[in-house]
Amino acid sequence: MTSWLDNLLFGYYPYICLAVFFIGSLLRFDRDQYTWKSDSSQLLRRGQLRLGSNLFHIGVLFLFFGHFFGMLTPHIVYEHFIGAGAKQLVAMVTGGIAGLLGFIGLTILLHRRLTEPRIRATSKTSDIVIAVLLWVQLLLGLATIPLSAQHLDGSMMLLLAEWAQRIVTFRAGAPELLAEAGWVFKTHMFLGMTIFLIFPFTRLVHVWSGFASVLYVFRPYQVVRARRLNLPAGHNQPRQPGAGV
Repeated sequence: MTSWLDNLLFGYYPYICLAVFFIGSLLRFDRDQYTWKSDSSQLLRRGQLRLGSNLFHIGVLFLFFGHFFGMLTPHIVYEHFIGAGAKQLVAMVTGGIAGLLGFIGLTILLHRRLTEPRIRATSKTSDIVIAVLLWVQLLLGLATIPLSAQHLDGSMMLLLAEWAQRIVTFRAGAPELLAEAGWVFKTHMFLGMTIFLIFPFTRLVHVWSGFASVLYVFRPYQVVRARRLNLPAGHNQPRQPGAGV
């Protein structure tokens, strides 16, 4: 039963989540561009927004790129520079700090959304659901740190990374790697995949726009020239403001 459930949740479910993530985002951008926004509540109340938003985004962005490169980079690439145990220790310290910042920031934002009557009245169900899921996900991520401290040789980290790499490269045997992983790790991974699953149906789609804005750095300059009016012969040119009568 456990083997069958692991195959379902960590063998097939990741591909379902990734398919919905990419195809759903594309369809929403194509069909509902007017809903492609973050739905900021700044106009309703500015209090707590800046502090909570800054802490949350700093923490989550660091965690996203840390997980992305940390799990998808093969061990052979960095083993000559840093060992698995040292890498895990760095990940625990930096990830713990980032996770704590994100958790505090999201707690502030969630409290603000649930306790401010005007913000609560204009919040969609999906806004509250995704905020709660992210809050639980950050809490689970922090809960993995004491468990990781029990095996500082980096063995579990290597297994989790190998699972992710086999998933994205369509190699078999990925679920079997998680046989020894604790329920906290598995719940953290399952909830993370679920967030990708519901991503296209929430305000999180604005993350795509944030990454796409980097492309503006590579765009050519926009040249703006003064427009000259082609008036018929004998027509008086418009009088400039401030000119004499």
